[in-house]
Parts: sequence; structure tokens; C-alpha cells
Amino acid sequence: MEIGTGLFTCQRRPDDDRSSTELYDEMLRLGETIDDAGLASAWVSEHHFMEDEYLSGTMPSLGALAAATDDIEIGTCIALAPLYDPVRLAEDAATVDLISGGRTTLGLAIGSNPREFEGFGVPVDERAERLADTVSVLRGAWSEGPLDYDAEFSDADPDVTVTPKPDGDLPIMLGGAAKPAVRRAARTADAWCAPSALSIEGVRKRKEDIERVREAEDIDGDFTVYVLQHGFVGDSKESAWAEMRDGYLYLQRRYEEIFSGESVDELSDDRVEELKEQAIFGTPDDVIDGIEAYRDALGDDVHFILRTYHPGTGTDAMVDCVERLGSEVVPHFE
Repeated sequence: MEIGTGLFTCQRRPDDDRSSTELYDEMLRLGETIDDAGLASAWVSEHHFMEDEYLSGTMPSLGALAAATDDIEIGTCIALAPLYDPVRLAEDAATVDLISGGRTTLGLAIGSNPREFEGFGVPVDERAERLADTVSVLRGAWSEGPLDYDAEFSDADPDVTVTPKPDGDLPIMLGGAAKPAVRRAARTADAWCAPSALSIEGVRKRKEDIERVREAEDIDGDFTVYVLQHGFVGDSKESAWAEMRDGYLYLQRRYEEIFSGESVDELSDDRVEELKEQAIFGTPDDVIDGIEAYRDALGDDVHFILRTYHPGTGTDAMVDCVERLGSEVVPHFE
């Protein structure tokens, strides 16, 4: 089982007076720490038009992380595929992959926030078709020779040869919990990412469905299941929760606003308790036990992403958490 972390969002909480430059500096320092700590991966997330400046520039951010690190896998979890020109995305992702020396994974999803689609002038009812079209463009662009694909949502000439090409395979990961999304990943992608809201049993059922689909349709090649969950490593359950609580709940409140389109001033006590139950936090042994429950249900062949980046938590606290994750948790799973 591999263990990574992130997801960098570079948001500024209302009580955080740091500049945007300082928030991106924090991301790079944490990226270097993740690399030095011996973790497997670091990830960025994407949203647009947010007052707190939620990270929107996925490819520039990955390029910076590629230059700041040496060994870890870097990737998007998740980039909103319908909002990109697919040929330009193919160029940019291939460039990042070359800078990183073949360490990039491109995670994609259909998106859900109508405000983002309106801002880009993209019809929200085309999102699933645009994702599928983007995956086909990426495959064609990264293959030898011309694109050789007549894209539905791009005016690119099928005879054009897109450059640069990745130096090897550049994996595509798809997100989503609904059955059509999971099966789309099984059929067209190299990986699937389970969102943090899914229970362990929910992830297990979808992993088995992916395996059934790929076997029934005789789909060859490696396929990776990534699992997301929030957490933090500290001296005790109480201290770890105290470190992550405000940033974690702030992030969840913002997600509820994104998905609902309505303002969420605070989370209910029941919702806070539910989120606390979902998260994996505490001493290294507590975190090991939490991740071990996933390994017991899913096996060793999954990539676990423990989301330890929570806006406004503080750079030093997150650095310490990542270092302890690398030195006191990861060795248990090697």
C-alpha cells in the first residue's frame, strides 16, 4: 500500500492574513517535505471563482511541484475536465510530466458547480460527454504521430501532431462515486479515485465492480485505486483534532457551498460529528489503525491519500504532521 498526501488548495481563510504568494510558498515547502519524508505522492485540487482563492491553476502548480521535488508522484485530484481545452491540457500535462521525469498522474472529473460552468461558458449538461471526449483527445495527443481523433468539443485538426509527448505512459485517473462514473473509469482510465465521503464498504463495492467490468470486457493493463480521506498525525487524538479541526471544517463548509450553490455559515453539530467520525487522526498508531481498516477491506494494491492539508492550519504544524506520517506511519505499510 502506497501513502500520499495533499490536497493543496491554497485557500485563504478569513482569519489568515498571509498573502497569496505565501500560500503558494507553503505548498512548495510542504511538497519538498513530502518528498523528503518518503511518502508516495502529493496532489493539487481545483475550483474557480472562489473568494478564498481556491487553487485554480493546476498545471502551473504541478510544474512548480515537479521542479521542487525529486521522487514523489504528483497529480491533480481532481482537475475539472470540461473546463479545459483538451489539446492544450494534453500539451500542458505532457510538459509537466517531462519536467517531473515521468512522475505525473492526471486526475479528471466532470465537475458539479454551475457557477464554474457559467464562468467558462460551458453548458453543464455536456459535462459527462466533455470528460469522455477529453480522455479520447489525451490518448490521441500522447500517442505517436497525429491526433487521429475527430473531437466533438474541440476544433483541433485530427491530422495535427500534438507536442510534446510524454516520455512514457502518463496515467489518467477519473473520479466520482456514482456507478456510471466508476464504470467510465474502469473502461477508459488507468485509475479511479474514491472520494472521502464514501464508506470503506462503499469503496470496496466499487473496487469490485471495476474489477468485474475490466475482466468481463477483457481490458488489459494496470489499474490503480486511489482512496481519499482527511486526517492528521499528532501527539494524541485530542491534539491532532485540535490542529486540523478549523481548517478541515472550513474546507467542508466551502465544499457544501460549492455543491449546493448556497451560503453555509456553519455546519450543524451532527454534521461536525459525522465528519469527525470519517477522519483518520491521532497518534501514529491511531492513524495506522485507521488506514489498516482500509487495507483489510481493500487489500494492499491501493494508493491511500491522507488529506493532511487543511487551510490555515499553519505551515509548521503541517510539516510536522507530514514528517511523522513518513517516519512513523508509512513504514508500517511497506
